[in-house]
Amino acid sequence: MIAPFTDFGLHGPYTGQMKAVLHQMAPGIPIIDLFADAPVGNPKASAYLLAAYAAWFPVRTVFLCVVDPGVGGTRPSIFLEADGRWYIGPGNGLFELIQRRARETRSWDIDWKPKHLSASFHGRDLFAPVAAMLARGDPPPAGQVTMAEIAGQTGRMTSARSSTSITTAMP
Repeated sequence: MIAPFTDFGLHGPYTGQMKAVLHQMAPGIPIIDLFADAPVGNPKASAYLLAAYAAWFPVRTVFLCVVDPGVGGTRPSIFLEADGRWYIGPGNGLFELIQRRARETRSWDIDWKPKHLSASFHGRDLFAPVAAMLARGDPPPAGQVTMAEIAGQTGRMTSARSSTSITTAMP
């Protein structure tokens, strides 16, 4: 399943646009809304909520997490695996407690960019496609990834835990 965790609030088009991408790229995979009203623009405070509630979800859940006051800035885009669950979002401290509390973690920077990447909506344009790929069951194995069969564009993901480069293609 995919569990969105955002600070978008309950009004407006943002959650719906991300879900449209998820439904298009990962049809039939359930989407369970975890949070739409995480502390606005506060990844550190949101990290506590995410860590507290993620533990209730089964292994292989994909958390699409967007609390990102630095969107379009220099913060990295990342995904990580922690105790069998996947987390996709900005590298701005949002996953700090997840990483500290997990027995086992692997994380990667996402250097891939889609053809159309909004300066202000990486949730829809970057994070949702990566979440859909992982939810479809196409997670990268430790140390190497070849996902050219997945589609579209070639990019690079670099392991944050080592200097191993991971070459991928994602939709």
